[in-house]
Amino acid sequence: MALAIVHSRALDGTQAPPVTVEVHLAGGLPSVTLVGLPDTEVKEARDRVRAALVNSGFEFPQKRITVNLAPADLPKESGRFDLPIALGILAASGQIPAKTLAEFEFAGELSLSGELRAIRGALAMALSSADAGRAFVLPRMSAREAALAGNVGIYGADSLLEVCAHLCGRTQLTEEKPEAAQMQPFGPDLCDVRGQAQAKRALEIAAAGEHSLLMMGPPGTGKSMLAMRLPGIMPQLELTAARQSAAVLSLAGQFTPEKFGQRPFRAPHHTASAVALVGGGNPPRPGEISLAHHGVLFLDELPEFDRKVLEALREPLESGSIHIARAARHAIFPARFQLVAAMNPCPCGFHGDASGRCRCTPDQVARYRSRLSGPFIDRIDLLVEVPLVAPETLQQAADGETSEVVRQRVTAAQTKQRARQGKSNAALTAREIHQYCQPDAAGSALLNQIATRLGFSARALHRVLRVARSIADLADSAGIQSTHIAEAAQYRRLARPT
Repeated sequence: MALAIVHSRALDGTQAPPVTVEVHLAGGLPSVTLVGLPDTEVKEARDRVRAALVNSGFEFPQKRITVNLAPADLPKESGRFDLPIALGILAASGQIPAKTLAEFEFAGELSLSGELRAIRGALAMALSSADAGRAFVLPRMSAREAALAGNVGIYGADSLLEVCAHLCGRTQLTEEKPEAAQMQPFGPDLCDVRGQAQAKRALEIAAAGEHSLLMMGPPGTGKSMLAMRLPGIMPQLELTAARQSAAVLSLAGQFTPEKFGQRPFRAPHHTASAVALVGGGNPPRPGEISLAHHGVLFLDELPEFDRKVLEALREPLESGSIHIARAARHAIFPARFQLVAAMNPCPCGFHGDASGRCRCTPDQVARYRSRLSGPFIDRIDLLVEVPLVAPETLQQAADGETSEVVRQRVTAAQTKQRARQGKSNAALTAREIHQYCQPDAAGSALLNQIATRLGFSARALHRVLRVARSIADLADSAGIQSTHIAEAAQYRRLARPT
């Protein structure tokens, strides 16, 4: 047979559209031509496939070989097409049966010896191929990842020879079982943090309603320790959310099956660019905010980030997604992350300290805090001051609540939210706030008084109501009372460091 057709998949944002690999052998001078908008990595498949076939004991046809990757207008990247191209050449030259190829989809990078190497995006491809009705053959490590999608018919192979033996009916590949995945908790324990009762309370409220949090205090007071313990008090990820989070990490090649079900914790350095944070490139790749999907994005030394980088976070903080537009490519990545940030109160870090060691002038303090714009600060729900802890408190044995105890309260609060409104409090729209977050008469009067005195914007007022709803849920209160409004407004008042 001079023509063979093999099914595979490309990556386009979070989607994995199908790709048909057509291989045709014709007379003429021996050559290999790749068409269908391949990038440099795909074009280099000619040499990898030739060496892999020869070293695996197959004959490389001395003919004019044309490989078409359809559809032609979809860019193809990475080495995932090595395996389908090699199988297409073998089928077109009659070295393996072509009729069995229609039952499978293939993806995998070939080494020169014919071994299969793992590819990124395997889980995203498996999720997209669920309705295709074909089994999927992948490198062994990638198959373990793809099996987490819950599909049947995910087969792992270590080499091109194993795949060919399976297609010829000589040996059978092992099907990966999705039930092998185990959801695992994450993170160090909250009881490791000494003191800081107010900061722990804010952390619990943030976890209960999935609110953004900014901690301000001198160096060494435990701001980073608190942030690292937030995933440990958040509820266990649901299976669908775990798959979504793992699929985004898989697109960047940063996922391992052992971490399935763990909430991601991303902490980019303050020198990160806007593209590194929100995503970009050609083809578009997910940034840190997408890699933190259903997890925590921690920005330490917040004022040290470039102002344009922080302003790029304003839209995804509201929408939960990021739309990356380039001249020839568009991509939408999920970005439902929980923002936790930390900053010092002044350039030296000790403004307001009782020791008086801060020598920063008022202008220096104002300039430092003004690096954060008003619209950006307005999108942060909670700000808590994290003061220095007394030495005697640091030397005490751990006697605070463990992460597991706090997580049970947070889980109970989020269960109420899902039953009441089907989403977290932080995701409530303006109409839903009016429906679910109305305080009692005393709470309404207090909120009006505070909003007038502090000059709350409409967004700030809504955020106070969302936080108050989370505080009420933690207290197992059906309605929002004045005490809940007072606590929520206190965090909102402090959320204006400028």
